[in-house]
Amino acid sequence: MLAVAEHLDTVNLPADRKSIEGLLDRSQRSFAAELPIVDREFLFVLEDLAAKRIIGTSMIYAQHGTKRAPHIFFRVENDERYSVTLDRYMVHQTLRIGYNYNGPTEIGGLILLPEYRRNTDALGKALSYVRFLYMRMHRELFRDHVLSELLPPLGDDGTSKLWEALGRHFTGLTYQEADRLSKDNKEFIHALFPDDPIHTELLPEDVRAIIGQVGEDTRGVEKMLRRIGFEYAEQIDPFDGGPHFVATTNDISVVRDAKEAIVRAHEGEGKRWAILGHELVGANPAFRAIGTRVTALESGVIGLSEDARRRLAIEDGQKVWLSYG
Repeated sequence: MLAVAEHLDTVNLPADRKSIEGLLDRSQRSFAAELPIVDREFLFVLEDLAAKRIIGTSMIYAQHGTKRAPHIFFRVENDERYSVTLDRYMVHQTLRIGYNYNGPTEIGGLILLPEYRRNTDALGKALSYVRFLYMRMHRELFRDHVLSELLPPLGDDGTSKLWEALGRHFTGLTYQEADRLSKDNKEFIHALFPDDPIHTELLPEDVRAIIGQVGEDTRGVEKMLRRIGFEYAEQIDPFDGGPHFVATTNDISVVRDAKEAIVRAHEGEGKRWAILGHELVGANPAFRAIGTRVTALESGVIGLSEDARRRLAIEDGQKVWLSYG
């Protein structure tokens, strides 16, 4: 896990052993239903079975935004002005701090090691879609809206231009210090950030240019999110300026179209790719999923190869959840 985290070192998946150990503990207790629903964090890992190594991760936060730890964002708004004297109409972009104390479910922590990207097995898609399949399997645990905070263009050292132009002046903290602190304590933002709207005309041009923009390495994620039902929420992260995308949970195509099906032995590659999930009662791990091509045999019945059944740990005649990609 630590080796995967070192590739991005984000607030969701920091390259710190103690933090990773805490994340693994919370995830284990979340899957075991040992934590209150609002505190549950589900970590999914993708394993290369031949190499016996973890090669990717993705996460679900059951609720992002509570009275104890609100969801904080900048609303991207317009301030319209008109002068009768000059007969001049002006529209100014502004950023206004916002707080959500009864927030949505959040997805994050999506990382796939570089050497496994752009492969024919759609590994990145499987890592992302598994979260939505799990939401459908346990719909009662998750909120009616899902949030995804996408990474914007960052400097070579991982620093945010927006933070350097705004946040650092208000808090005296570096981007990395503020990002890490906000994971467990958001009081300093509420106390130090201005409540009044900030006119972006006062910011350097290169900072204005990245507000709400998606970084080059994240464009594929944006395209996937839009395809399954997410839209830009006209909100950005107050630390780095990355855009927030939101979708109604039941309208996300992977959630909406997920269903149960009976598995039958069937050799040969199927025609349609799908994400399949199965819970192993009394086993470890308790939840297992794969992305693979399946064969639709008849209504409510799919054909899977022996290799796919082995990786999913199911037998002929058992039921799985699946959603086509």
